[in-house]
Amino acid sequence: MLFQLKWSPSALQVRNSLRAAADKATQSRRRRGKTKSSKAEGLYKQVAKCLARLATNPRHPGLHTHVFHTMPHPTDPNGKVFVAYAQNNTPGAWRVLWCYGPGERDITVLVIEA
Repeated sequence: MLFQLKWSPSALQVRNSLRAAADKATQSRRRRGKTKSSKAEGLYKQVAKCLARLATNPRHPGLHTHVFHTMPHPTDPNGKVFVAYAQNNTPGAWRVLWCYGPGERDITVLVIEA
């Protein structure tokens, strides 16, 4: 079951900044001839993998998806907001907050945060 990811402005900004930092780190690493990925590259890879899993199967066991009770649904007062883990067992782990909608096959990414 595939979903189309929609983005809140803040989530899109965070994703783009993570991507830009990873791209910059990759270019720097290649210029220096290093092979080991940097933290910025690893973080972007983890967040991108979380988002890809979210689009294909929001109930994937690796996401540890559960209801996030402290944030209201942006469009539906009876809707639920969920949290998925981009990282696990990590201090300051990154999370993705999302909800279903506005369309039937849409998932709106609300927040990407540490």
